[in-house]
Amino acid sequence: MENNSEKITIYVMGKKHMVPEDLTIMKAMEYSGHQFTRGAGCRGGYCGACATLYRKKGSYKLEGALACQKIVEDGMYIAQIPFSPAEKKTYILDEIKPEAATILEYYPEVSRCLACNTCTKACPQDIMVMDYVQASLRGDITQAAKLSFDCISCGLCAVRCPAEIVPYNVSQLARRLYAKYIDGPSEHVLERVKEVEEGVYDQDIKELMTASKETLAERYNTREIDLNE
Repeated sequence: MENNSEKITIYVMGKKHMVPEDLTIMKAMEYSGHQFTRGAGCRGGYCGACATLYRKKGSYKLEGALACQKIVEDGMYIAQIPFSPAEKKTYILDEIKPEAATILEYYPEVSRCLACNTCTKACPQDIMVMDYVQASLRGDITQAAKLSFDCISCGLCAVRCPAEIVPYNVSQLARRLYAKYIDGPSEHVLERVKEVEEGVYDQDIKELMTASKETLAERYNTREIDLNE
């Protein structure tokens, strides 16, 4: 469908493009001929893969956003960072405990936190990143897990952290510790796992795997939704 909105100028990886003014960065890039080949969540991949750094016209400030959320502005310079290079430590949950010592063992850099709040300002989800990093450092696993619940690991917090902390990896460890040792598995989840292992859903899964795209779309669009969930 043709977009008749007024055109503005943006720069994607340094190259000039004219795009409709009412598009998100993601749609503006696609309008310009770019493809999200790594697969952002709304493009068949994982949510958080459209992290973007940009500068507005005449501004010295480097800002971050998710390309699926931010509307383009005239003169905006855009660069994609679909993955933030960061080592994620390997651990066995059954062998570690929900305490500060565990966080420091795997991610000792959290002790360098300057409490500058730059990570929070960089978060496109408005998550209190600094607060959950500090909670992890104190060993308050419950608070760290709850504050970071909506994290999608886009990496923008790590890119901006002057102490070179990777907050999203810390939060993932905190949430795993919380789920295993503090909150514990839900009974309905355990029941569902048992049903899966017993093959209760084997036939349903087989039908879904062999169904046409049109059938899957129809089933998805006509599914029952519990608005209380």
